Amino acid sequence: MSSTDVEVVDLVRRAIVGDASAFGALYDRYLERVYRYVYYRVGSVEEAEDLSEEIFLKAWEAIGRYREQGVPFSAWLMRLAHNHVIDHFRTRRVTAPLAETLPARTPDPEHAAERRLAAQAVLCAMQDLTSEQQQVLILRFIEEFDHSEIAAIMGKNEGAVRALQFRGLSALRAALARDGE
Repeated sequence: MSSTDVEVVDLVRRAIVGDASAFGALYDRYLERVYRYVYYRVGSVEEAEDLSEEIFLKAWEAIGRYREQGVPFSAWLMRLAHNHVIDHFRTRRVTAPLAETLPARTPDPEHAAERRLAAQAVLCAMQDLTSEQQQVLILRFIEEFDHSEIAAIMGKNEGAVRALQFRGLSALRAALARDGE
């Protein structure tokens, strides 16, 4: 277990017993990751900010029920995010659109423009994928979760996650080839 993992475990244990500063440290550590995931699912900065805050409020309310079961705390938190986004779309009765990419963090305008165009092509092609395929690809390649963490987040087994990833990548590759990208 790395020192980062040990630190997170300690923060989680302290938060479980009501240490608000420990939960604050977890909030600081995971806010960007949760926000980015939510943003890619809802496509709106304002909605992503609101939903991210709601997710952390739910996490604070539920932290006492958290049990370490062989998956990292981040997987538990992202599972909350996943469920909250699904609930958000159910109450609005719309499907989850993919958002435009977040701004590039590069000072080179030409490189940034190329990156944005490539990202837009991928995001446009991803709209042809199922919601689950989109989610697996976002969690795997944008959030960089491993298959076991994604399985925990989505409530599926690793084989199902790998199959969704394979089918999603195959469909994405075909869509990009069809569009000449």
